[in-house]
Amino acid sequence: NKEECKYTILDYVESEPDCGKISISSPIGKALLGKRKGDIVEVRVPAGHIKYKVLDIK
Repeated sequence: NKEECKYTILDYVESEPDCGKISISSPIGKALLGKRKGDIVEVRVPAGHIKYKVLDIK
């Protein structure tokens, strides 16, 4: 599935996953931290693995 998602990485207190605001300590937040545009990230979640490609960083 090639769905485009936008995430904002925040402290866990401010996170709202349903709104795309994810915690820096979440599996996705940890995997994306420090990545650059074009990087491929694979995240292990309860349902299996999800691959992400970093399209942009602002």
